[in-house]
Amino acid sequence: MNSIKLIKSDLYRYEGKVDMKTFFKHLLLNPGFKYTFCMRLCKSLSINKLFKYTLFIFPRLMLERYIYRFGISISYRTAIGKGFYIGHFSGIIVTPEAIIGDNCNISQGVTIGYSNRGKHKGYPVIGDKVYIGPGAKIIGNVKIGNNVAIGANCVVVDDISDNSVVVGIPGKVISQKGTEGYINHTY
Repeated sequence: MNSIKLIKSDLYRYEGKVDMKTFFKHLLLNPGFKYTFCMRLCKSLSINKLFKYTLFIFPRLMLERYIYRFGISISYRTAIGKGFYIGHFSGIIVTPEAIIGDNCNISQGVTIGYSNRGKHKGYPVIGDKVYIGPGAKIIGNVKIGNNVAIGANCVVVDDISDNSVVVGIPGKVISQKGTEGYINHTY
């Protein structure tokens, strides 16, 4: 998917429409969309060799600034599907090697991180339509299925099947209702 379509899909997640007025409103006033836009722009420019050594430097510097300004640390190298939504900014850390599917919501205080030892050594793979609540931690080589809701302050260290609702430390599945009502304006 090209960068313009990805940016449109991200914007659509915030209001359910894509137009210039909505774009500039969110680019100026919404830290989550502003960060995502800059991240997508960096990814797009880094692929082209000519742009990587010329135009890429400006959005890359802005992204570094946003890391400290908004408290969001998601690398432009992270594989993120369409319709990415950051509900509230601050304290979001995602390892660059993680894979995040389409139409995912991330809240404040979320960590998606690497584990360097044990049976789950590696990086998380997160499916489509996943809601990650405030303060949740997803650590190691775990697979999160599609349509999964991860509750606030949950620590996920094991694989989670599709349509699950997970809460607690460590995360335990409490129902199979999935993300019904949590993921809006999918693209």
